[in-house]
Amino acid sequence: MINLSIHDFAFWLCAFFLLGVLLISLLNNFIAVILINAIIFLTLLVFKQYNFLLLILFILVGSGYYEAANYFQEKINLPFDQKQELKGVVVRLEQSAAKQELVLNLEEPYRGKIKINARRYPGFEYGDSVRVIGVIKKPPLISENYYKKEGISGLINFPAIELLEKEQGNFIKASLLDFKEKIVGTFKKFLPQEKAALLAGLTLGAREDFSKELQEKMSLSGTTHLVALSGYNISVISITIASLFGLFLSRSVSFYASVLVIILFVLMTGGEASVVRAAIMGIIAIMAKESERIFSIRNAIIIAAFLMVLANPKVLVFDLGFQLSFFALLGIVYLLPVLEKLFKIKSPGVLKWKENTLTTLSAQLAVIPFLLGAFGKFSVFSLVSNVLIAEAIPITMALGFLMAGLGLISDFLASITALAVNLFLIYELWIIDLFSQFTLPVASESFSFLAAVIYYLLLIGVVYALNWKLK
Repeated sequence: MINLSIHDFAFWLCAFFLLGVLLISLLNNFIAVILINAIIFLTLLVFKQYNFLLLILFILVGSGYYEAANYFQEKINLPFDQKQELKGVVVRLEQSAAKQELVLNLEEPYRGKIKINARRYPGFEYGDSVRVIGVIKKPPLISENYYKKEGISGLINFPAIELLEKEQGNFIKASLLDFKEKIVGTFKKFLPQEKAALLAGLTLGAREDFSKELQEKMSLSGTTHLVALSGYNISVISITIASLFGLFLSRSVSFYASVLVIILFVLMTGGEASVVRAAIMGIIAIMAKESERIFSIRNAIIIAAFLMVLANPKVLVFDLGFQLSFFALLGIVYLLPVLEKLFKIKSPGVLKWKENTLTTLSAQLAVIPFLLGAFGKFSVFSLVSNVLIAEAIPITMALGFLMAGLGLISDFLASITALAVNLFLIYELWIIDLFSQFTLPVASESFSFLAAVIYYLLLIGVVYALNWKLK
């Protein structure tokens, strides 16, 4: 008999499922996972932790789910290493000044998704049906898991492409992407190029118009994460929309309308890991408020992770954005309160500098192993740059959304708003430029998985010790 509350039951079920996915992703051996499961089972039996004996079976469920998803993903039908004529529909694309990258969902007689590196012109759009003549190559082994995570089975470099028909994609997604382009177009109309690009990144995660110089500066200053949509966007949208709907709709209708808007925003912005995680947690928070139940941040985090892994088991180990998003959030949730007690912070400070400093520090301490593992370095000064820029970002985003809305009504009102948002963008770009010149990198060419495990064990130990001491 399992003697756990429904909240604890849900938490541990998701936790063991995710552990199963993690183990099979790392070990790639189902027998090894079974042995580990048996060891955990016997350990719990010895220590009489009977509540978890049935729940740990979800380690095997998670591993089995990963293997099943892998099996069905590999059932593709592609003619590798031979010149072929293919037909398909563009389901995703990224465009830059030099080229465009298209993801194509192939039509019969072939099956699967391929990624195409194509010349910048002629430009294509989501939903275009195209004919391609080229040679499909298998993804290189070093990046095989990345492409599997993206659902991509083959690559073609600069083939001949002919447009056959337009508007063959999902109508709702196409409409949302068109609306997104109109918003970006408003930014470009009323702001200089670099500022319009940064505002599009902050509000919508659109980075197509970023120059290489701006990308490099944001990387050096440690501010790249600002254009990877986070929970702030979702919280602003959900609170604002729920408040507006609450003025003239019933409570239940307002709830469903708010959830719908959140989902549409996620679709419009491309569904990055950070915004999907924030959206799921936002919906859970709204559900808790609607049902008048206590909102559990612990359960919200793990349920968000569970749902994302359920949709794509590869993201847990092979999606850096997923990992950075969740670990930064965990740092803010569990490390920030300890630091506030340690430094005896009782007020946010002028322009919230104290709060922003500790929030940024908490998030960065939580993601250091991933930054070192993926990039081999991170900048110590990124803490300062993020503190100086943090308070301006929410205002910039709010003004950006306001300008986009006014742009649909009046060019004059949009241009007035643009003057205000331009001042904040000037300041943010100045901070980015300044700290890109003064970097103090911490580098590590070989930050191993074992080193990351040791780091997190030490961090957890320090948090528990400080928590106990400061009580």
